[in-house]
Amino acid sequence: MPVLFTVIGICAIAALLLAAFAPYIRRCAGGGVCTSNARLNGKTVLITGANTGIGKETAWELARRGARVIMACRDLTKAETAAHEIREDTGNKQVIVRELDLADTRSIYQFAENIITEEKLINILINNAGVMMCPFSKTVDGFEMHFGVNHLGHFLLTFLLLDLIKSSAPARIVNVSSFAHTFGRINFKDLQSEESYDGGLAYCQSKLANILFTRELAKHLKGTKVTTNSVHPGCVKSEITRHSSVMSLAWKVLTFLIKTPKQGAQTSIYCAVSEELQEISGKHFSDCSPAFVAPQGRNDGTASKLWDVSCKLLEIRWA
Repeated sequence: MPVLFTVIGICAIAALLLAAFAPYIRRCAGGGVCTSNARLNGKTVLITGANTGIGKETAWELARRGARVIMACRDLTKAETAAHEIREDTGNKQVIVRELDLADTRSIYQFAENIITEEKLINILINNAGVMMCPFSKTVDGFEMHFGVNHLGHFLLTFLLLDLIKSSAPARIVNVSSFAHTFGRINFKDLQSEESYDGGLAYCQSKLANILFTRELAKHLKGTKVTTNSVHPGCVKSEITRHSSVMSLAWKVLTFLIKTPKQGAQTSIYCAVSEELQEISGKHFSDCSPAFVAPQGRNDGTASKLWDVSCKLLEIRWA
């Protein structure tokens, strides 16, 4: 019995200490903040997955800075609601919604065609949308969902919009990756996870692909005045964890360690607007600072091979 009381006492003290320091821990977990005051009047920004989470917060902040913001989303109802909120809050009426389903290459081609016809500029492209730890499924074109949406979808979108982006230079491309890339490996023998599937590993592979894509894209963009960088937004409370009951439970238990969407959007905003990054390309950032990249994310051979394989899968030729 004394041992039981001791354990209960220790747990009670720990709980009190945790409650007392929770606000401080939350502030520390919030991470870096973009301090740039750069305005974006006359600039056009395109953000995928901008109807919720860090995408919505990024759209809100860039609209507040005066940009014309194109919210590229699959769910038009949610997107229109989010756009209305942003327009009302910022007073910026140049916040528009366009339909884009990154799990369908036909949708990507149609979206890009419409944007090229409608828009004169794309100064900032933020490849933000993604799926996480979903059950095994395939895109319309037969790609494993994580690899197809998180990597190939944005790879194709960037390819199709690149001439417009180049003509809008100076311009920036921001790819939202994750620290999860550290646990990823590019399995060229089973890219589509058909031989075996693990939602966590598939997600990690797709996030590593984002890092490698950024690295290789930076080489292709040399001399164009278009830069590209990747970001880790941090552990953010958003809808992306909806497919994982384990992650959802962890988010609830460790809520004081989890960033809000606004906090999670800071590094994307930083890479989109910060003056000091005007000529920085091919790098990775977190908390508005340079971030660690795992060795497999720094492998030029893997990056080049992934680039070639992606072009082949999508049946495109990227000079």
